[in-house]
Amino acid sequence: MLLKTQTLPQHVDAEAASLFNFTHHKHDIPKLERVTNSDGSRLYKTPSGRAYPSVTTVTGLLKKQAIMEWRKRVGEEAANAISSKAARRGTRVHSLCEDFLSNKEVLVDIFDQEMWSTFKPLLLRINNIHALETPLYSDHLEVAGTVDCIAEFDGTLSVIDFKTSKRVKDRDDIQDYFMQCSAYAVAFEERTGIPVTRLVILMTIDDESPKIFIEKRDDWVSGFKNLRKQYKEYKGV
Repeated sequence: MLLKTQTLPQHVDAEAASLFNFTHHKHDIPKLERVTNSDGSRLYKTPSGRAYPSVTTVTGLLKKQAIMEWRKRVGEEAANAISSKAARRGTRVHSLCEDFLSNKEVLVDIFDQEMWSTFKPLLLRINNIHALETPLYSDHLEVAGTVDCIAEFDGTLSVIDFKTSKRVKDRDDIQDYFMQCSAYAVAFEERTGIPVTRLVILMTIDDESPKIFIEKRDDWVSGFKNLRKQYKEYKGV
């Protein structure tokens, strides 16, 4: 029986709470209204009233067939359990990262302490934060979504995404992540006028050291545009 996250003993990362003070830069970025379609896909309504699909819904086309085959192979009940567990862990990791980078007290579940001890040093390479769990939209790409982080990583402004994985992955396994981040980079530049040319994926891996993937935005934007076109065809737009 799985314990609920909130019932687990926690400890305060006192070092994180007392020693680090990340700099934040504010931008006037409008909030978006999120709407869920009957098929489970998400739409975001922009201030002009236009409704766009989420970035992750579009990039989900890359693995849609593989996921359907996997669910059929393992069975719906097992697939739902695995997906729910992965989603809960992903939510916990994102919450830890957001609190830490927001200069808040960090509470770590006992099951996440080892992961956090190896992942936190990567976050210390971040500063000058321009967006953190911030809604963005692009009229050029006709998509919207919430970016994990836009900040300097090792001194270079980047779109930074926090990912969790049960196994070690390589570059070819996560093309959808790079396309996702490239769309956020385009959207951020549209909203602020500030170009972001680098993409950074910080990935926790079960029983392994975390991995860093760094790519150039312009190597992935065209791939996202092609996916966006496919999504329109898929939806019959």
